Amino acid sequence: MTTKQIQQNYEIARERYAALGVDTDKALETLQHTPISLHCWQADDVVGFERGEAASGGIQATGNYPGRARNIDELRQDVDKVLSLLGGTFRFNLHETYGEFGGKFVDRDQVEPKYFEGWMQWAKERHMSLDFNSTSFSHPKSGSLTLANPDKEIRDFWIEHTKRCRRIADAMGKAQGDPCIMNIWIHDGSKDLTVEKYRYREILKNSLDDILAEKLPNMKDCLEAKLFGIGLEAYTVGSHDFYAGYCSKNNVIYTLDTGHYEPTENVSDAVSSLLLFVPELMLHVSRPMHWDSDHVTLFDDNTRNLFAELVRANALDRAHIGLDYFDASINRIGAYIIGVRAAQKSLLQALLEPLPALRKYEDEGRFFERLALLEEEKTLPLGAVYDYFNMKNNVPVAEDYLTDVEQYEKDVLSKR
Repeated sequence: MTTKQIQQNYEIARERYAALGVDTDKALETLQHTPISLHCWQADDVVGFERGEAASGGIQATGNYPGRARNIDELRQDVDKVLSLLGGTFRFNLHETYGEFGGKFVDRDQVEPKYFEGWMQWAKERHMSLDFNSTSFSHPKSGSLTLANPDKEIRDFWIEHTKRCRRIADAMGKAQGDPCIMNIWIHDGSKDLTVEKYRYREILKNSLDDILAEKLPNMKDCLEAKLFGIGLEAYTVGSHDFYAGYCSKNNVIYTLDTGHYEPTENVSDAVSSLLLFVPELMLHVSRPMHWDSDHVTLFDDNTRNLFAELVRANALDRAHIGLDYFDASINRIGAYIIGVRAAQKSLLQALLEPLPALRKYEDEGRFFERLALLEEEKTLPLGAVYDYFNMKNNVPVAEDYLTDVEQYEKDVLSKR
């Protein structure tokens, strides 16, 4: 499409939405400044730079598409390419195993902020803030229990690791003048039936109490629940019930991962409930296929409903949006673009919803009108508005990015 066509399509779309009381310019402004946290692990299948081994411990990448980033330089090169094809505001999300360790092995209870100073400078040069994650998987001491382990030696190892990760996050937040969001997800659980559920959860609670006791002003903690993991099918210590209770009682951010629920559950239903009891939400937007398979995010019902509930609750300022998938079955750069654009389109559709009219119908008991308008909004010209957003950001519009991704694969990825 030409610039003129994109502009003309947008003007038609703006008039159509205006007839329903929706300001498209305001929606685009909100979309422009709502940050999405890009995840480093899509580029290299969660391998990291500690051991160079495939992920293990309740986590697994699927696929083996050529071109995986093998070192920090390649990963940064890939992310720069991704950023060149996306409009909007972005953060960058790191796991602890992605530090610059200088070719030496640094165990996880010895990690320090100095190993991430290069990342802080890299992000500053790109006007991005960093987010962070402790890493309890893919380690000889991971086993099936870490922070919930009755073995004090192993438990203390992971407590020390997590404390150090919080200090790294605090250093990042201080350097960037913006709180670093520090996520804690552990895979702890059991492959088969256990009779010690209470014991393990009590140990986890006490470990978290110890970890979170240190007050750090430049970071925010969030805790991530899960239904089950690979090899941990029967029982997960950090379940949704556990973390919902812990976060509510202790005023901690709750992490909602869209792949960590039963396939038949609608994760968006949890948004309005959790917002009443926890200070903020961290969203890990993914796409489960029968289980937590971490397929690339799509513009599907689950993603759209998630963002719709956030906007309907007027809670964008209480939510942190991050992507969390590692799809190695397709071009990894393409997977980044598909997922980010799906999240952006979902948010934009939520921002363009004619909420005043819908709320009026609902308050007046006019349920036919409410349902009819919900149906009509599905075919409103969202695409024309999103095309205009990308044009304003000087990035490829619609499917034009395919050529860029294919050329990058030919010039760079295929030679790895």
